[in-house]
Amino acid sequence: MSIFKPFKAVRPMPAYAEKVAALPYDVMNSEEAREKVVDNPYSFLHIDKAEIDLPVGTDLYSDEVYETAAKNLKSLETDEICKQDNLPCFYIYSQTMNGREQTGIVGCASIDDYVNGIIKKHELTRADKEADRIRHVDECNANTGPIFLTYKGGEEISKAVEDWKATHLPVYDFTSEGEIGNKIWIINEASLNEEIEELFKDVPALYIADGHHRCASAAKVGLKRREENPNYTGKEEFNFFLAVAFPKDELRIMDYNRVIKDLNGLSKEDFIKAISEKFQVESALQVKPYAPEARHTFGMFLDGSWYKLTAKDGTFDETDPVLSLDVSILQNNLISPVLGIDDPRTDKRIDFVGGIRGLKELERRATSDMVLAFSMFPTSLDELISIADAGALMPPKSTWFEPKLLSGLFIHKFDD
Repeated sequence: MSIFKPFKAVRPMPAYAEKVAALPYDVMNSEEAREKVVDNPYSFLHIDKAEIDLPVGTDLYSDEVYETAAKNLKSLETDEICKQDNLPCFYIYSQTMNGREQTGIVGCASIDDYVNGIIKKHELTRADKEADRIRHVDECNANTGPIFLTYKGGEEISKAVEDWKATHLPVYDFTSEGEIGNKIWIINEASLNEEIEELFKDVPALYIADGHHRCASAAKVGLKRREENPNYTGKEEFNFFLAVAFPKDELRIMDYNRVIKDLNGLSKEDFIKAISEKFQVESALQVKPYAPEARHTFGMFLDGSWYKLTAKDGTFDETDPVLSLDVSILQNNLISPVLGIDDPRTDKRIDFVGGIRGLKELERRATSDMVLAFSMFPTSLDELISIADAGALMPPKSTWFEPKLLSGLFIHKFDD
């Protein structure tokens, strides 16, 4: 049984929605964020990356950064850029990219569901990244960025959503960076909100698609608040966190590609000979970049040419949901044993390129600051769910979801 409930969102007035909405804090650095907010004092980046309002070089984890985030968040309300709804509601969030639409429900999930494994994860989190978002959420006294969740089934939930969309106008309708269409509807009918909340109780599990650090941090802030309030009832808003839940069939995972700095001292000929033990290597397939068309195949760009690699039989365990992932096959049979990169989380010789950047970006990187690139076949939602259900973890940089959920359209305050 999953707990997913309506809440009283703080959200932009319609005239400001497009200006407030911003990409998540973790998809850009401070310099890029500063450039994005030029001539836009309303951007939510002033909250999510508050260092942009402080002198260049300010310690990103200084008290001043978190205090500035809280001050800027408060100003959105006091300046009447944003306003809190009077009654708890669910919200419908639809995004359209390249003609494909995904529609989710915005609500609040339970920190107990996260702690007890009803909300399932598939990635490790880093303590330093958690600590940053814990400070941010605690100081802002609110969840400022939504967690991207998915679930299986839920046909009745989808029908309720589509029926509402068909009979009501969106409160927001705008196009964001990357030509992403964004539409928001408010479900302000109490009986339907209650119905949807009940329907979610029939959903056995929610899965984190994106936002593991934000989710872990939100849960830890809630647990911290419980310690500070030993008479808590469990209904306080700090017991819940902001999320958007999508049915899995609406989502698409893009490829998450790899670029490598050197060949670990090998010549091109010796490198190809070494990888041929575990992969069938086909050269000069085509002039244009090669994107794998099936699982267990890989594109490789080296010295101006594209190759197709196919994992040989016996090089992986198809019965293991983690070891059979393409990212695992490439790591365990090539990147680690041949290139000597054993820990891709920390090794500076490897970098990762989201599929949204395109394969031409792999060519650019492999002919500038790197020498080698691999294009991947995308991990599937079924693979993600299978691993999460098994209580296992994916290797780093296995999934890239697009489009990203925008921040600033919904804020979940703890002091209702």
